[in-house]
Amino acid sequence: MATHILAPLAGASLLALALPAQAQHQHHTQPPSPAPTSRPAPTSRPAPPAADPHAHHRPPAAQQPVTGSGHGPHDMPGMDHGAGHAMSSPLGPWPMSRDASGTSWQPDHARHGGVHAVRGDWTLMGHALLNLVYDWQDGPRGDEKTFVSGMIMGAARRDFADGSTLNLRAMLSPEPLMGKDGFPLLLAAGETADGINPLIDRQHPHELVMELSASYARRLSDRDSVFAYFGLPGEPAFGPPAFMHRMSAMDSPEAPITHHWLDSTHIVFGVATLGWVRDGLKLEGSTFRGREPDQDRYDIERPEFDSWSVRGSWNPSPEWALQVSYAAVTAPEQLEPDEDETRWSASALHSRRVGSDGLWSSTLAWGRKTNDHDESKDAWLVETAFSPDDRWTVFARAERIETDELLSGPGGGHGPLFTVSKASVGAVRDWRLAQSVRFGLGALYSVNDVPAGLEASYGGDPDGAMLFARLKID
Repeated sequence: MATHILAPLAGASLLALALPAQAQHQHHTQPPSPAPTSRPAPTSRPAPPAADPHAHHRPPAAQQPVTGSGHGPHDMPGMDHGAGHAMSSPLGPWPMSRDASGTSWQPDHARHGGVHAVRGDWTLMGHALLNLVYDWQDGPRGDEKTFVSGMIMGAARRDFADGSTLNLRAMLSPEPLMGKDGFPLLLAAGETADGINPLIDRQHPHELVMELSASYARRLSDRDSVFAYFGLPGEPAFGPPAFMHRMSAMDSPEAPITHHWLDSTHIVFGVATLGWVRDGLKLEGSTFRGREPDQDRYDIERPEFDSWSVRGSWNPSPEWALQVSYAAVTAPEQLEPDEDETRWSASALHSRRVGSDGLWSSTLAWGRKTNDHDESKDAWLVETAFSPDDRWTVFARAERIETDELLSGPGGGHGPLFTVSKASVGAVRDWRLAQSVRFGLGALYSVNDVPAGLEASYGGDPDGAMLFARLKID
C-alpha cells in the first residue's frame, strides 16, 4: 500500500518542484545591462581560434548539470551541440540527448525534453506527455473507444566530487484508467485483461507505475565509464528504446503491433543491469523477471531474476544509434506459464537536424521470438517522424509480423501462423501555451493487410483512424 501512495507522489512532486524553479531560473538567466560608460579607444583583438572540424564527433567531457527547458534540437540554454558540449548523461560522459528509455541509446541529435531545476545538491527534471484519443477500428473485429494515454516522469540527480553520479527516476501513466482491456488495435496481441483470455486486436494498458529506478555511474578514465541500473519496475538491456520514447514514434498515440517482439520488456518487475562504455560503444547485461505484468495495472509485483539479456550499442556519429541484443525470457506470457522464449533484436535509429528548429528521426528494427518448440516468428518495423519546426510533425509507420495469436482460443495457446502487415500515417499541430508547455491536435489513418485465411474473420483488409489532443510539458 505504501508503494501505491509514494510512487505517484514521487513523480508528481518532482515535476511540481521543477516547474516553478525553472520559471525562476529563466527569469534571471539574462544579466542586467551594465551602466553606460565612456567607450574605450579601439584596441587590437586576437583572432579567434580556428574551428576544430572533428570536435562535433568527440564525446563531450563530463560536466556539472545545467538548467533549461528543451524545445528543440538545441534544447537548453548554454547547450552547443555543434561543439559537442551538452548537459551530460547521468550514466556517463555523453550528451543527455543520447539517453532514451531504461539504459538504451538514441542518436545524440535527438531531442532531450525536460524542465530542470536545482535544489541543493540535487538537479531535478520533469516532463509529461498526455494524450486524449478517440480510436476507431473498422471491420467485424474492430471497435471504438475514447481513452487517455501517456506518461509523467520525474528524476533527481546528484553529482559527486569524484565524478560519479546517482540518478533516481519515477515514471507514471494514466493508462490503467482506460480499463483492463486497453484500446482497439487491429492485429495486436499480447497479455490478458482477465487472467483467462488473451487480448487480441487490442493494445493492453501500461502500468500505473511504469518505472521506479536508481542508477549509479562512475568514470574510469577520459574514455571509459561503468554504470549500474536497478528498477522495480524498470527496463532491461534489450531492444531499441521503447516506442513511447523513440523520437520516430512518440508523436503517434498508436502502439506498434511489433511491440511484443521489440520492446515489451520495457516494464518488468525486477531488473538489474551492469554496463561498460567506451566513447560511442556500450556493452551491458541484465538479469530480470521474464513474466509480463498481469491484469492488475495498479500494483507492484514481486521481483524475480529468472531471465537475462545482453546488448551491444554503438553510436558511430551524432546522427546514428545502432544496437543488437539477445534475451532468454522465462515464461513471459501469463496464460502460458510453462513456455519460455528467446528473443533477438537489431535496430538502427537516425536523427537529422532540419534547419534551426527541425528534426527528422527514423527507425528500422527487426525482432525474432523463438519458443521452446523451436518455432520462430519474425517482425519488421520502419517508422519516421519529420518536424520542420516546433509546430508541425508528420509521422508514418509500416510493420510486418509473423503471428499465431490472432485465432487463439480461450486460455491462450497458438493457432495457425499468419503474416500480417499494417501501415499508418498522421500529423499533429502544436501551439506553445508557455515556455515549457505545448498543446497539440492530431490525427492518423491506418490500413491493415491480412492473408486469405484471415479475410473472412476481419472482413477483408480493414482500416482505422485516431483523433487526438495532447499536452506536453518539456
